[in-house]
Order: sequence, then C-alpha cells, then structure tokens
Amino acid sequence: MASRPTASGKGNRKRAGESLSFEARFRVLCTLLALPIFGLTAALLVLLHVSTGPMVAILIILLLALLLALSSFMEQTVRPLQTLANVVASLREGDYSFRARGAGREDALGELSSEVNVLADALQAQRLSGLEAATLFRRVIAELDAPVLAFDQGCRLRLLNPAAERVFALISARDLGRRADELGLSRLLEQPDEGVLQLESQGQTGRWMIRRSAFRQRGMPHILLLLSDVSAALREEERLAWRRLIRVIGHEISNSLTPIKSIAGSLLYRLDSPSAGPVSADLARGLSVIESRAESLNRFVQAYRQLAQLPSPVIRQVPLAPLLERVARLETRLDVELLPSPPVSLFADADQLEQLLINLVKNAVEAAMHEADEPSPSAAAHAPKVRMRSMQQGDFASILIEDNGPGLANPANLFVPFYTTKKSGTGVGLALARQIAEAHGGTLVLRNRTDAPGCQAEVRIPVASQPFEPSLQPSSVRSFEPARTP
Repeated sequence: MASRPTASGKGNRKRAGESLSFEARFRVLCTLLALPIFGLTAALLVLLHVSTGPMVAILIILLLALLLALSSFMEQTVRPLQTLANVVASLREGDYSFRARGAGREDALGELSSEVNVLADALQAQRLSGLEAATLFRRVIAELDAPVLAFDQGCRLRLLNPAAERVFALISARDLGRRADELGLSRLLEQPDEGVLQLESQGQTGRWMIRRSAFRQRGMPHILLLLSDVSAALREEERLAWRRLIRVIGHEISNSLTPIKSIAGSLLYRLDSPSAGPVSADLARGLSVIESRAESLNRFVQAYRQLAQLPSPVIRQVPLAPLLERVARLETRLDVELLPSPPVSLFADADQLEQLLINLVKNAVEAAMHEADEPSPSAAAHAPKVRMRSMQQGDFASILIEDNGPGLANPANLFVPFYTTKKSGTGVGLALARQIAEAHGGTLVLRNRTDAPGCQAEVRIPVASQPFEPSLQPSSVRSFEPARTP
C-alpha cells in the first residue's frame, strides 16, 4: 500500500509548483516534446549528406513550424481555461451574463464548458427567482392593512410597512435602525404570541392581536411581528353575547310583566265598581303603582330589544347635505349650527343613518344644555352650542357633531349596553348608534374636544362611487319629516 504523503511534502511541492505558472510549465513541456523532433530531423539530414546551407534552412523552417504549432496548441488549450476562469469569477461576483465558448463539443474541455454554462444558467434562474420572491414579499407587505415590524436581536427596528408607519406614526427613512424603546414600541416585544394589546392610533383606541415569529437574516436572529385589528371582531362577539342575553332576559321579563299588569288592571277595575264596597285607598294606590311600573318596565325592556332586532340596512345612495339639514331641523330645543357639506352621496340606509344622527344630536344638545344649567360664575356667558359639520376623507365621509358640554367622564363604558349617566336613560342609544354605523361599513368614535370644552362624535360612512346629481334626488329625501323619538 502506498504511503500517504505528509503535510511537509505537500507544502514543498506546492512551493516548487508556485515558482512557475501554468503557462510557463506548459511551454517547457511543449519545448521538451519538440526537442526530439528537432534532433531527429537534424540527424536525418546529416545521414542524407545534406549540405550545410540547405540543412540550416530546413532546420530554421522546422523550428518556425514547431513554434507556430506550439503557439496554436497553447492558444487552443490555455485560452479556454482563461475563459472558464473569467466566467467563474463573474459568477462569484454575481454577474451571470457571461458564458463559456466551445460548450457541447465531444471532449473534456467542451463538457467542462457546458457544465459551467449550466451552472451559470441555474444560478441566474435562482437569482431571478429570489429577486421576484423578494419583490413579491415587499409588495405584499406594502399592501397589507395589518402593521408588520421586524426587530433584530438588539431590539432595533429593521423592517416596517406603510400600515405600521400609519398606526405608530413612524417614518422608514428616520426610524429604521432605532431601538424599540426609543420609538415607544417596547411593549410590542413584551407581548406573547397571539396576545391582545390595546393601542391608540390616529385618535382611536382599538385592540390588536400580536403574532410573533422568528427568522434569520445573514445568520442573525430577528423577530417578526404581525398586528391584526380585532376590535371589530371582539365587538361583534360582545354584541352577539348582549343580543342573546337581552333576548333571554326580555323574554322572561315580558312573560312575567304581562300577567302582573293584567291582574293589577283587573283588580283596579273591580275596586272602582260599586259592588266592591269600601276598600282601603292604600290598596288602590298600590295596585295603580304596580300597573304603571309594570308598563314602564315593559317599555324599558322593549327599548333594549332593539339591540337584538335591528334589521339589516337597505343600502342606497343618500345625499349627504339634505340628510344633515333634515337632522339639524328636527332638533327644536336648540339651534344646531350646520356648516356647508361636500356635494357627495353616501352608501347608506337613510332611515337608520338618520336615526343614528338624531341620537347623537340629541345627546349633544342635552350635554350642552346640562352644562349651561349648572350653577357657576360663568354660567351666564356659557351659552349651549352644538355644531355639525362634514368632510370627505378618501372613500369615506366624516360627520362631526360637537358640543360645548362637560365632555366625556368615562369613555371606556360609552358603548356598553345598560350603562348610562342620565337619570332617565336606558343605555341603548350609543350602543345602537355604533351598531348602525358598523352595519354600514363605517365607524363611530366619541372623544373629548381638544380645541374647546365638550365632546366630539365622529361618524364615518362610505361614500358612493358616483357623485350625487341633484336632478336624481328622490322626492322622499327632499321632503321634511317629523321628529322621531331617539
């Protein structure tokens, strides 16, 4: 068995080989191969007794022919290798446009060139596929309405999409590379996978579910966060739960109130008859109270059952300006200031949307008048005021109803059914109003005003795709309708 060469032997041969280049060694080898031919030719000429002059000429011609053959042989051997080296260097540098010549020939060099070209085609296809995948990824991330953020192991922001810029008020050119604590995003990294976090974005508070995943980029670990707005889904679940609860409670209470009211009325009728004889006035008064309170409680239950029985909206094109004018004129306790509206139409159910706005205007008027009735040193100068205005924001129309009342004391419970701050309130109005807005694909937000004391209610409803034409306005929309009970 042959012994394996030692490392020192390899190093000696490598240093010896490095003294001459491949081309020099190839020339030496060709020269050594040509010397026997040149020597045999000279010996043959001597044996043939060729004179010196012709012999020298023949040998010079032979030498030139050997040099020419040597040069051609080196050209055919070294140049393809240089070309292959250039192609491989281009591949290493990421340039896949070069190809080796002579591929496909039935020899070893042609097979090598062919394999190098196939490798170049495969690398080019992989690069194009990677670029297309990266472009698709960036396009998908940019088009997502859900915020997407990526942080490295140092908690520095490395990726964000336009939705994240909009929700967290970030700017890519400014905030990429900054730490999460500097951007106020540390609590995002502290949340577990599928954790729900309450965030305030663009003046609105919502609940977001955070999904976490890990990936590596250039060997470094990163964290990818995807946020989903689950406020609407959670509100829908809450609404369904309230509907079921109200349906059951309403059914049971109605079944109990009906016989109570009926028996109380029958007893009162018998007490009023002459055959009843002298009866205590307290008994008659008590039965009257039972009957009246049963009737009030029944009305109370029926008001709550509206939340469970709201019909689906019948969507039509509704002109915005006439609708706001009609709602403003329906309020008789206070003159509602109405600012000019944009000439647009809404995709809405006119009756339900009008009911929504009537409830909001009614609440605004009551808040403004309540503040004006409160005894204070400036009560004389505090005149109740309610203003209604609208604007178009992209595909939505925003309707703002503002008052100068005391503002919101407990915004967290505004839309909770059964919750009210009014002595005679039922706690249905705002919950029903938001249900109507969301059934139209819109939103309802209440907030305290920042420019003055009071509250601001904002209703956003989708705008019709085509502008409203006054000539197409139906007569039922132009007519004035009597006030409704919110």
